[in-house]
Amino acid sequence: MNDTAATLTQVAAHAGVSLATASRALNGSARKVNPELQARVLASAAALGYSANVQAQAVARGTTNTVAVVVGDIADPYFSSIASGIIRVADERGLIVTITATEADAAREGATLVAVKGQRPRAVIVAGSRRLGAADGDAAAELAAIERGGAKVALIGAAVPGLRSVPVQNREGAAALATALTERGYTDFVVLAGPDDLLTARERTTGFLDVAPGARVVHGAFSRDGGYETMDALLASGELTAAQPNGQAGTTGRVCVFAVTDVMAVGAMAAMRDRGIAPGADIAVAGFDDIPLVRDVTPSLTTVALPLASIGARALELALADDQDATLAEPVAGTVIVRASTP
Repeated sequence: MNDTAATLTQVAAHAGVSLATASRALNGSARKVNPELQARVLASAAALGYSANVQAQAVARGTTNTVAVVVGDIADPYFSSIASGIIRVADERGLIVTITATEADAAREGATLVAVKGQRPRAVIVAGSRRLGAADGDAAAELAAIERGGAKVALIGAAVPGLRSVPVQNREGAAALATALTERGYTDFVVLAGPDDLLTARERTTGFLDVAPGARVVHGAFSRDGGYETMDALLASGELTAAQPNGQAGTTGRVCVFAVTDVMAVGAMAAMRDRGIAPGADIAVAGFDDIPLVRDVTPSLTTVALPLASIGARALELALADDQDATLAEPVAGTVIVRASTP
């Protein structure tokens, strides 16, 4: 038995065609091959056990059959839920998904996009939280360069001129949440806002302040540990106290902590428990995203639900759309879901 892999030259000789014809037949070149010759080449490839060279296919077509997904943190259920929607559509289209996490590091994101461009993906989906300032401008320029190289790009979040985007109504969702909490009697709010230069965090914070302008805003890391550390520091400083028996927190009224992501809210709840404070009963907590986990934590978390898997699917469908004018998907709205964490 010959363990040596068959070569393209051997396939061409077996089929009785030129090397160029065999390459075009197997690697998907834009130049079409006579159907009879195509069939002969494919039959020879099967008979010899030939495996196509993915890199050769990329050269022939200008792209590979991969979709590159760039997220902030794959361990965060927000991003993994979005990725699940992208993977579903990719499977339907016969595409393979690769995922890279940037850990919300602007420099790492830039390097990732440079590497992605060299892989010649069919499409690039960026789901990481974009930053304000020059770093975000650099990323936008790199994404534009990727598009000029033949890949289709789609962003999730705020729109970028010239690039396809699936906008999310973060500001409106946070405003609706603040309204619902106010109607439930909460009058004293603390916002765990994440980094000030992250667009998603800023949009959600701004929306909440539109309705509750007196809320205290505290910045920290955009993660579960960031929520824990920020909450723990607030409790240690005495700036935030649990509700008194009459339902009041100090003299300011019923207090509620709004974390701009569910994972930050989960971290904040853990910090409360470690200090002997009962989330929901002593201090109310709300989040944003409705990741699957928060329905099962105790108490279940009040939040703004986003159709995360649907957002991912919509982004890839938009990127692959033939319509060159399809640059902006319908904005995705959130839905306020009130649960036991805000009694």
